[in-house]
Amino acid sequence: MGSFSVWHWLIVLVIVMLVFGTKKIGNMGSDLGKAVKGFKDGMRDDERPAGQAVPPSQVADKSTIDVEAKEKSRG
Repeated sequence: MGSFSVWHWLIVLVIVMLVFGTKKIGNMGSDLGKAVKGFKDGMRDDERPAGQAVPPSQVADKSTIDVEAKEKSRG
């Protein structure tokens, strides 16, 4: 009862394909891949020295505006 056979997983896969459709599942896979790539690029940027800016070729979306947050001093 605890483990599922290959047939169980195939039936689940067919039901998921019927509910969501292949196009939507493909888009989700593509979006997930872009998110992982963005995460890896962000982690790589942390290794960069503080004064060095990200080159424009690595900006994923041209409509995104990159800003720098500054800390408020309490006083």
